[in-house]
Amino acid sequence: MTATSPRLRAVLGALPAYVPGRSVMRPDGSPAYKLSSNENPYPPLPAVQKVLTDALSGVNRYPDLAATGLVTALAAAHQVEPTQIATGTGSVGVLQQIVQATCDADDEVVYAWRSFEAYPIVTAIAGARSVQVPLLPDERHDLPAMAAAVTDRTRLVLLCTPNNPTGRAIRQGELDELLDAVPGDVLVVLDEAYVEFVRDPKGADGIATFRARENVAVLRTFSKAYGLAGLRVGYAVAPEPVATALRATAVPFGVNILAQVAALASLEARDELLTRVDDLVAEREQVTRALRQQGWGLPDSEANFVWLRLGERTAEFAAACEAAGVVVRAYGTDGCRVTIGEPAANDAFLTVAAEFLGVAR
Repeated sequence: MTATSPRLRAVLGALPAYVPGRSVMRPDGSPAYKLSSNENPYPPLPAVQKVLTDALSGVNRYPDLAATGLVTALAAAHQVEPTQIATGTGSVGVLQQIVQATCDADDEVVYAWRSFEAYPIVTAIAGARSVQVPLLPDERHDLPAMAAAVTDRTRLVLLCTPNNPTGRAIRQGELDELLDAVPGDVLVVLDEAYVEFVRDPKGADGIATFRARENVAVLRTFSKAYGLAGLRVGYAVAPEPVATALRATAVPFGVNILAQVAALASLEARDELLTRVDDLVAEREQVTRALRQQGWGLPDSEANFVWLRLGERTAEFAAACEAAGVVVRAYGTDGCRVTIGEPAANDAFLTVAAEFLGVAR
């Protein structure tokens, strides 16, 4: 019989869908507060907006394939060699390059669950197998169990720190113990998308760990603290052979002209940007204190969001928030992740949270 449509890979039908944070309007047509995507609520700095405007006249040309200026600046900032930097379309784009570079069919990728929802997607696309290790009751990675899950088929161990969506950060001591237990031919990836928000003095230092170990790579992004989510630029700091492989698996010209100039300008304005991060951390702490005073139990977050484990009431809480003009990110029957936004958005969320528990704000 003649086929009537092209044959596609069977795995695509089983892929979990990546669910983006939604934007909604209130019944009166005014915009709701979007606290569902872990975006920085503040626009790029004026200096960054200027370089973007200046670069617009050049978008008829291809960008620098090697992102030379950005790579050079990143290498200097992290005190590593430019050959140890690989860029991509956000840290998730670089993550997909890592999986493609390390995994053949039926190889294994070990990661905590629940964690970043792109992990099972990029693993399945590569034909590899996910090995999901449940989080501990306090929402932390169970690193001894993750080490025990490593087999001869394991090619990658993914560590999201701070963890998305629970906000818990891995500490250096427990990370070192894991690395001591993992074979040297298994690549351990520290996904540090939210590292700028960490205030735990014992939190893992990804770059220092990279320098001390030969099988560690670090993922970073300009989407969160730097406020460039719409431009999609991230990078890896990785051993040179790994970084070379990431460049080989990258989409050519994936990091466009605007992304390159904005990321470079943001690096130059890092001190000013980190003042904004300090403000968001202060808001995070204020929101956490207020929620606990209302009676909520929630883990300490080192990211730009808080996590409420709601179980079967997850959808009910998300609906209550939306009805009040606040959009949060619901995860099945696990819980809701709520981004820290501008003060007015946080206040609106706290009002809904108090009403949900039936307590006074």
